[in-house]
Amino acid sequence: MLPPENRLRRREDFAHVVRRGRRAGSRRLVVHLSSGTDPHAGRESSLPVRAGFVVSKAVGNAVVRNRVQRRLRHLIRARLFRMPPGSLVVVRALPGAGTAGHEQLARDLDAALERLLGGVRQ
Repeated sequence: MLPPENRLRRREDFAHVVRRGRRAGSRRLVVHLSSGTDPHAGRESSLPVRAGFVVSKAVGNAVVRNRVQRRLRHLIRARLFRMPPGSLVVVRALPGAGTAGHEQLARDLDAALERLLGGVRQ
């Protein structure tokens, strides 16, 4: 589970990341990243990275969607340190994510983040 400070909840934040952020995808996932542009954050020096997930009915029934979302939440939690402070991330699951294993989702997420971050490490 993601800590509350790392959760993306507002519809406006999701829309901001999807419309203005950079995007990288694969057959199973699309990752949107907006680096250091949290529109609702104050002037704090250390802004948390916040992540949200979109898993539509095209992925599968409720059991499959919840499983995919739990896997993605677990994967992104372990990768928050790689992103610049204040970044907003939206991970959108595509229909292929419902039948993918944990390792396949991890590879897709890592590849997308690598493309988005351009090899930048924090």
